[in-house]
Amino acid sequence: MCSTGDSFDIEMEDKIAPKNYVCKDCQNKFKSVGKNIKCPSCKSANVEEAR
Repeated sequence: MCSTGDSFDIEMEDKIAPKNYVCKDCQNKFKSVGKNIKCPSCKSANVEEAR
């Protein structure tokens, strides 16, 4: 990404809130953002949003 002139700040924390997920394979609970969520522990894509 290129910009000219003054620098600018983008605060992504305010725009995208991580959601809570649980892995159906290893029961690891974690937070993540995005579309292709994978468990950070076992790398499984068999995850669901926690309630």
